[in-house]
Amino acid sequence: MAIDPDSYTPQEVAIGPYHYWRQELYEMERYKIAAAKRAQKQLQSPKFHNIVEKLTKYERKIRSCYHKYLNFNSETLSWMMAIDASFLLEILRVYTIREEKNLSRVSSKLSNLVDYEGWKSAYNAILRDIVMLENQIPLFVMRKMLELQFSALEPAADQKLLSMLLGLYEDLSPFKVMEDLVNIQASVSECFHLLDFLYRMITPKLADPLEIMEDDQNQKEPTRENIESALKHLFSPLSKLGSEIWKILSKLNRGPVHLLRRLLSSRPLQVIFKLPWTVISKLPGIGILIKPLEHLCLQRRGKEENDPEKGSSRSDGKPRPPLLEEITIPSVSQLVKSGVCLLPIDGGVSAVAFDTKAVIFYLPTITLDVNSEVVLRNLVAYEASKPFGPLVFTRFIELMNGIIDSEEDVKLLKEKGIIMNHLKSDAEVAELWNGMSKSIKLTKVPFLDKVIEDVNKHYSSRWKVKAVKFIEKYVFGSWPLLALLATILLLAMTALQAFCSVYTCSQVFYHLNTART
Repeated sequence: MAIDPDSYTPQEVAIGPYHYWRQELYEMERYKIAAAKRAQKQLQSPKFHNIVEKLTKYERKIRSCYHKYLNFNSETLSWMMAIDASFLLEILRVYTIREEKNLSRVSSKLSNLVDYEGWKSAYNAILRDIVMLENQIPLFVMRKMLELQFSALEPAADQKLLSMLLGLYEDLSPFKVMEDLVNIQASVSECFHLLDFLYRMITPKLADPLEIMEDDQNQKEPTRENIESALKHLFSPLSKLGSEIWKILSKLNRGPVHLLRRLLSSRPLQVIFKLPWTVISKLPGIGILIKPLEHLCLQRRGKEENDPEKGSSRSDGKPRPPLLEEITIPSVSQLVKSGVCLLPIDGGVSAVAFDTKAVIFYLPTITLDVNSEVVLRNLVAYEASKPFGPLVFTRFIELMNGIIDSEEDVKLLKEKGIIMNHLKSDAEVAELWNGMSKSIKLTKVPFLDKVIEDVNKHYSSRWKVKAVKFIEKYVFGSWPLLALLATILLLAMTALQAFCSVYTCSQVFYHLNTART
């Protein structure tokens, strides 16, 4: 959030308790109250406070939907939920889905906020606010409000709310709405809030989710057992060499060798050798050497364990977290030059695929407008806040971040029909993707990891890429050594020139040849 706080902090309207006390958002409170008054006319109950009393019964459920403690009493919290739910329902009523499944907008009293020319800009600002992670209310509160309007007919209330949410999804989602998506009767009762509904519609639910978190023990102080095993691992080649040398020296019985044998076989050293590591570490002077020894041993051991050529499993049998190289992918320009064909495909994140035989990279069509960055960032933030489950959407964002490096990459994706740009320029699109921060925790998403792996394998197999990597590794990578050799050669030539300026080199070489003959 520190990178772009405006994408996570509401600018026009506060929904829910987290930003309720911000004075700069008080201007919208009168419009929220006006929306509540208009909602009262459509309710079966003659008084609005009767709705508040019904919501009071769900106080514990409402509080459990928030991670932070809510410093509001029961009555204030219930009034807040009722007013905010009325405001959100009025905003969502501008969406209706006809029988032809086309989106249309109906008139709304919300248009009196501004004049007609500024209506769209103000409405987009409100839409961005209501999908922010910290600006949510439980979806079941809105559902209860609709039930009161439809005389407690739950199917009618669910269908009406689902219709509104699908319209919001089509307006805000960067991904194209599939024809069969409308027929998916997503249970509204399973969604926590508006942002959760968008997330469920965009992100596929994996049948066998696999999440691998970074091992927190790597950040903790290493145990003595790890030190002992690391020492054995580090000094195993030296111990073999030492044993061979000792076999040779043990056959000798002269001078220093005899004295060394007597010293090693003495009782004090035998007692020290039999002491456990924990006792040895407590001896005076040994503790000073522990930290450097731990750093040396564990650093080398960690490098060997993380070597991708050693396999993709830990010593305990668990899969490794994804390495940085595993989420590195060539840019669009590099892929096109290497012969990869990029084609758009209908669907969301689950539509990403790479055909290794036809060398075709399938990516979903993404429409970007003024609301897209806020939606994408808050979806990533919401996914990261979930206590469990793989970061599927975050992984997709990292994929797009990897293949888009410049305006040229955006231009190529536009030509292929993968990106529909409604922003000012291609540079703004490139900045949008490159501005996305990396995942805060490592995770494996099998189908996306397979795509990244296949793309990298194809790209690395091209002879041009191999030639470039060879030059970078053995020419550019060894430039310090080449510079050192050039410096030594230059100094040698300078010394030879100085020597020849003092002495006649021809006479010296003549005397050397005469001496040899």
